[in-house]
Amino acid sequence: MAGSFLVTDEPMPGSTGDGSTVPSELAELATAHGVQCEYTDHDGRVQQVSASTIVAVLEALDVPASTPAAVTGSLDRARDDGWRSMLPPTVVLREGAEVQVPVHVAEGTAVTAWVELEQSDQPVVPASATPWRVTAQQATATGSFATVRGQRVQLRRADVYAEPRTVDSRKVGRVTFTVPADLPLGWHTLHAESGGQTAQTPLVVTPGRLELRKTVARKQAWGFMVQLYSVRSKDSWGMGDLADLGDLAWQTAHNGGADFVGINPLHATEPVLPLTPSPYLPTSRRFMSPLYIRVEDIRETAYLSAADRSLVEWAAEPVRELSEDSGPIDRDAIWEAKKAALEVVYTAPRSAARQTAFDEFVLAQGKGLVDFATWCAITEHLDGRDWPTELADPSSSGVTTLRNALSERVQFYCWLQWLADDQLRAAHRAGLDAGMRLGLLKDLAVGSAPDGADAWADAGVLARGVSVGAPPDMYNQQGQNWTQPPWHPRALAKAGYAPYRELLRTVLRHCGALRIDHVLGLFRLWWIPGGARASAGAYVTYDHEALIGILCLEAQRAGVAVVGEDLGTFEPWIRDYLEERGILGTAVLLFERDAAGAPVEPEAYRRAALATVTTHDLPPTAGYLAGEHVDLRERLGLLTEEATVLRGRARAERESLVEALSRRGLTTFDPSERELVEGLHRYLKDTPSALVGVYLTDAVGERRTQNQPGTDAEYPNWKVPLADSAGSVVLLEDLFSNARLRSLVTVMNEEE
Repeated sequence: MAGSFLVTDEPMPGSTGDGSTVPSELAELATAHGVQCEYTDHDGRVQQVSASTIVAVLEALDVPASTPAAVTGSLDRARDDGWRSMLPPTVVLREGAEVQVPVHVAEGTAVTAWVELEQSDQPVVPASATPWRVTAQQATATGSFATVRGQRVQLRRADVYAEPRTVDSRKVGRVTFTVPADLPLGWHTLHAESGGQTAQTPLVVTPGRLELRKTVARKQAWGFMVQLYSVRSKDSWGMGDLADLGDLAWQTAHNGGADFVGINPLHATEPVLPLTPSPYLPTSRRFMSPLYIRVEDIRETAYLSAADRSLVEWAAEPVRELSEDSGPIDRDAIWEAKKAALEVVYTAPRSAARQTAFDEFVLAQGKGLVDFATWCAITEHLDGRDWPTELADPSSSGVTTLRNALSERVQFYCWLQWLADDQLRAAHRAGLDAGMRLGLLKDLAVGSAPDGADAWADAGVLARGVSVGAPPDMYNQQGQNWTQPPWHPRALAKAGYAPYRELLRTVLRHCGALRIDHVLGLFRLWWIPGGARASAGAYVTYDHEALIGILCLEAQRAGVAVVGEDLGTFEPWIRDYLEERGILGTAVLLFERDAAGAPVEPEAYRRAALATVTTHDLPPTAGYLAGEHVDLRERLGLLTEEATVLRGRARAERESLVEALSRRGLTTFDPSERELVEGLHRYLKDTPSALVGVYLTDAVGERRTQNQPGTDAEYPNWKVPLADSAGSVVLLEDLFSNARLRSLVTVMNEEE
């Protein structure tokens, strides 16, 4: 078709990738907007991205690129983009760094610039905010925090000259100002004034480095890595909950000497059936799943009438019986029962102190919580029907009207978040009180569902028509599509990174460390155009200085260590950068190989890392070393190589590990399954890594994988309850009666 690019998935003559040749202007436009036209795959080969993919990704970035004329026009606009606004969308810098900021004004006009410093960042509770409905309206109108600002720092003009430009038919000059190096950490505001026009933008000063707390820095810390839903007790409602988490934290500290419990993301699921089982595909990353609430631990439950108490018990009885069933966890049945019980408890009167605590929680969490609760209430109200267009915007009059009509349900969903937050706080405190140095190690997923609460509330800062994932690697040879919409880099910067900041402030509550799943996504993400194969994507880069800097600032304020899951396809400099900023990396023994393919010696591991033997995306260690990951992928049709070849590779991998362990005297040349698992953990103890994680599945002899990437209905992902090597369920009460677990705990507590 004349005047358009050839959009095809078939290689063209002269191309080296799996798509069409990329014209030079299109490549220049892609580079200008952070879209990478090539990448290095897991085998070290350079792969070219097709022109069709680049066009689709640029369109998702709101950059017209479907024809040569559109590309030329977009390229012209990109060259002048920075000159169209008086100030940059956001300025992020490191503590102690002097930076220069350009200010764009009409040519020849005088300009002044200054910074207003952040004085405090605490919730401001108006005296009139006692009734809940007023609280919700105020939170919706004002956002999460009211910031008191104070001292003004006047900026001096730098001796930098830039030739004026004609931009959109007006002559624009650039004046550069110097931001001094002695500004304190925090969220400040940069102002400029020229010719009666004013502008302001966030100016964020971030720590140069996030330091580990001294108690952890002095001595290696270890802890269990668990999928909380799988760890059930006799009192569980069919899946592990926050009361179980508190008991687990106390037990592993008091009986096992552990310093932390690492848990799967506890992010929010849908309020209606069916529920998405994956904790990595939530409806909201900021808020929690009420599935994890222990109903009996809500204070008001104790004061229910006999009749209402019976309703709660009747709801619990059928799902509580599921706790000893080794079959897949039935979240739908659990939520149906638990929601019915929670609605009974919700009607119970709260004391004045409890009501005040609830009101203050709603006000502190602000607009984000009210929007989330509104989405839940509307989703419930629509009962599976499509959302009308007038409800697509959270700030629309249609949403306001419906929010008021559903105010009782909005309050209910806010109440659930208050309960979950309080029970999570108690679980974290249980671990600390029992002697843990870190307490809970929480997990933050990469993104959220495309039709969920975050996608609705944050639509203005998300890219549409694409989803994120990962290119092919040796474990996922067809690539991965996680179906989540990515942050739109420019839109996020224009929003002052506020949605990102509020997300971090919430998830950094009640923990000693936070794991960032796929932390590489703060540098670049694999964007997959809608309808394309997972392998037919392109990397889009982000302002990592801003994203990592803000992460460090919020983590430092919360007193939380950060672990970045830095596995997969990445550029080598990223690990050095993360270490420089004080963010721990991730080392998985099964993946740590030298250039010759042999296991990396323990002494060569990074100090700044969380080291584990395996991951939740592989079978537990015993199953993996028996080649069960190959058997499973063959059964599910996920292999792109011959199964016999992969089985041979798996056997060689096991042999190399046994040889490495026996050479160091950590096991025999013919170890039993238990001896091999314990030897691998002794290997990790010999590393300098700051943290060592022990998967609870390894400790009890479980062989089934929790998640098989690339599958949905084909495998019961995220539904596998904790069991031993014989397939018998292991309840929380019986954990420390398990001989394998006690033996492995002894290994982890051996003195050097």
